[in-house]
Amino acid sequence: MKLVCLGDSLTSGYGVFKEDCWVSLIRDLLKIEVLNKGINGDTMPGMLSRSYRDVVKNYPTHVIILGGSNDFMAGRRLKLVTDNLTEIIKESLNAGIIPIIGTEPIIDKTLAEKKWDGTVDYDKVNNLLVHYRNWILDFCTEDNIYYIDLYTCFLEQLKTTDNSSLFIDGIHPTAIGHKLIAECILNFFRTL
Repeated sequence: MKLVCLGDSLTSGYGVFKEDCWVSLIRDLLKIEVLNKGINGDTMPGMLSRSYRDVVKNYPTHVIILGGSNDFMAGRRLKLVTDNLTEIIKESLNAGIIPIIGTEPIIDKTLAEKKWDGTVDYDKVNNLLVHYRNWILDFCTEDNIYYIDLYTCFLEQLKTTDNSSLFIDGIHPTAIGHKLIAECILNFFRTL
């Protein structure tokens, strides 16, 4: 098994040490080759534009695709994000690569306004993330595509954990948040 992780800052590991990033954690725990193709600030159109180079040309067996929040924070519509994700999935499948879609974690509005950007309407972004999650679950179920519901993993953990222990700035996970992502992904791989 060889895995590519395609995404934005949540995948690249913004704000944490490389060894604390979920990509490094799953590589070490699964003992497989894992390539981190996360780029800070990337959007779904950006991920689509580089998916051939970063995913297909690396010949993985599987790809985890995680992105969308930056698009919503930039005011992009849900359809643009889902159309781009659909194309990345098609490109992966056409290359014989098994796609695994991650839902984006919720954003902590209070922390994000204080520590990241106070001009973004995080209520609107979180509303779009709910619709995006629902679209992913419906699309993946209908087309027999694997998915990992990180959105729900974070919501469940936030019932017993303080927000500031999971988020650096309301958007980016702390080392504990990355550990949570890794656990959710490992739980998924145990079901294969």
